[in-house]
Amino acid sequence: MAVFKVRKVKNYTSMSNEHLQNKELSLKAKGLLSYMLSLPDDWNYSLEGLVSNCKESKTSIRSALNELKQHGYLSVEKLYPNETASKKIEYNYNIYEERALNPYIENQNMDNPYLASQHIENNT
Repeated sequence: MAVFKVRKVKNYTSMSNEHLQNKELSLKAKGLLSYMLSLPDDWNYSLEGLVSNCKESKTSIRSALNELKQHGYLSVEKLYPNETASKKIEYNYNIYEERALNPYIENQNMDNPYLASQHIENNT
């Protein structure tokens, strides 16, 4: 029997296996969530940023984000101008390492073109 040992010295990610073992998630959604979880806690990025760092199209990334939202790994909170420093509508994306028991924004879809320029924040 072969034994493989992986020496993790730097630049690696520790995360829950829960989403990786979830048979309801596509490989695309699992991969995107794993990628997002690998980013630093203070990382801010846009949908355009995800697209620029991935081979997939904006449509593909958006569909993976929708899938993650449907399964409780992502929630989206809309902030109105009176709630933001920029005085513009902004969206907070909350990314969960393990499925949220009751995702509070199930039916909001990602087809809003304004999202393309909005920041996504990893709040694990």
